[in-house]
Amino acid sequence: MPGTNALGSFLKARRALVRPEDAGLPALGRRRVAGLRRDELAALAGVSLAYLTRLEQGRDRNPSEQVLDALGAALRLDADLTAHLHALAHDASRPNGGPARRARERPAPGAGSLLDAWVGIPAYLRGRRFDVLAANAPAMALAPMYRPGRNLVRDVFLDPYARALFPQWDAVAADSVAALRAVAGADLGDPALRELVEELSAASEDFRRLWERHDVRPTRYETKEFAHPVAGPLVLRRHSLTVAGTDGQVVIAYQVEPGSPSAAALARLTAPGPDHDATRLP
Repeated sequence: MPGTNALGSFLKARRALVRPEDAGLPALGRRRVAGLRRDELAALAGVSLAYLTRLEQGRDRNPSEQVLDALGAALRLDADLTAHLHALAHDASRPNGGPARRARERPAPGAGSLLDAWVGIPAYLRGRRFDVLAANAPAMALAPMYRPGRNLVRDVFLDPYARALFPQWDAVAADSVAALRAVAGADLGDPALRELVEELSAASEDFRRLWERHDVRPTRYETKEFAHPVAGPLVLRRHSLTVAGTDGQVVIAYQVEPGSPSAAALARLTAPGPDHDATRLP
């Protein structure tokens, strides 16, 4: 759940995920904490224990770039997580104490017409809070969660249909939370985002566990599997296209391998006709 000390929460969460042996430390006997102790992380990063304590407690909000890089290396963070660490530190040092409130999202002009022009290609417009802002008919035939007005992360965790739709639901769930963190960055003061995270943290133990890991993975090109109740198994390639001139809106589009069974199944699913509309499914 978002808090006022996002930097400290991140450091403590990632510290708990590093096994001492992976950091070159002996793992002798029973340990009182999961992962690295605070003094161990301080030593690995070359900072004092007192300084790291102030960072984790939110009493120091101005770490240098060098300190952040050293902490990132000690925590074995990848490039995405290291960039996220820097963003959290930058936000924590703001004189106003937090990010500005954001206006209600509206689809980018012309986005709906663009999506509708992609015949046979499921595509939708996603906002920065993972709300579906616009979608074409093939996308809505693929899944009810791709209808405008739905929230993708909420549906992944709270809609039983979504669990049945994705054979690899655990991976989809983890990627969804990590992608939401990547998009949100340090912007955890956005009231709509805060309400979404609080809602899902209360309603889903899976979401709460994954959110507390502080994983960060932006949405990228990847292959995704569906178990569609009408079309059957589908293997689609997901593309993420940033919309210029917007505050984080992206187009998500799915393609298939030409001539594959998935191509034939998707063609049947997206053919005009009421029987193929997944929005009518329970």
